Amino acid sequence: MSETREVRKVESLTKKDFINTYFRSTFLLGSFNFERMQAIGFCVTMMPAIKRFYHKKEDQAAALKRHLEFFNTTPWPASAIFGVTAAMEQKRAEGGDIDEAAITNVKIGLMGPLAGIGDPIYWGTARPILAALGASLAMSGSILGPLLFFFGINIIRMLTRWYGFKVGYNQGTDIVQDVAGNRLKKLTQMASVLGLFVMGSLVSKWTSIKMPLVLVSYKQAGHLINTSLQNILDSLLPGLVALLMTFACMWLLKRKVNAIWIIFGMFVVGILGYWCGLFGL
Repeated sequence: MSETREVRKVESLTKKDFINTYFRSTFLLGSFNFERMQAIGFCVTMMPAIKRFYHKKEDQAAALKRHLEFFNTTPWPASAIFGVTAAMEQKRAEGGDIDEAAITNVKIGLMGPLAGIGDPIYWGTARPILAALGASLAMSGSILGPLLFFFGINIIRMLTRWYGFKVGYNQGTDIVQDVAGNRLKKLTQMASVLGLFVMGSLVSKWTSIKMPLVLVSYKQAGHLINTSLQNILDSLLPGLVALLMTFACMWLLKRKVNAIWIIFGMFVVGILGYWCGLFGL
């Protein structure tokens, strides 16, 4: 049974509140702990909205207390949850039919989907792509490499936090329908495909495997011509060995082989291959 609440008009969040919430959201992990994860950071971020909607100390204390419950998701898109929660808090402060359990349930319901979206888009796509492009420029001696990564990743972070909260607050609980639908799922798939495409195109550029093992030697016009294994492979497909090595690593990872063992295994294969003359520097 929902409690009977007094209906009253509550002032909406101001631009100053938006800015204050944005800067507070950057410290979501500032007091991370293994009991309630990001709960303290969530509570601190919600303070401007709570102070705007509730004027009685006891109401503010009750709101802060319910936001000290367990919370954990990808930090950047978490701003959308802040916005939805702020919209629900405003409706509750106005006397709407929203109880504490409803606010908590929406938070919990959004944590998982946004983490499932945020991890592949930001950590699995945006960051590796920008790092790969930046490293490629840096290896050629260009200062644009580190600048591309630094400014690129921070622009994405800032825009996600700012507009995530703004969209979440304006959309309110309607954003849950987008999470439950296929729109965000398609976005995640598109981002994953783009990330794999870019990383795959960089394999041949980053990975250099030389195989100078001579297979055939013959004289032509008084000159000794050596045909190495590298020449034959390059004639078939440049970068073929690097591509096969990438596929081998992917196969081992799918078989649950620890990445550390794969790295050590590559060291061993490289050292033994160089010792027997199969690989070169």
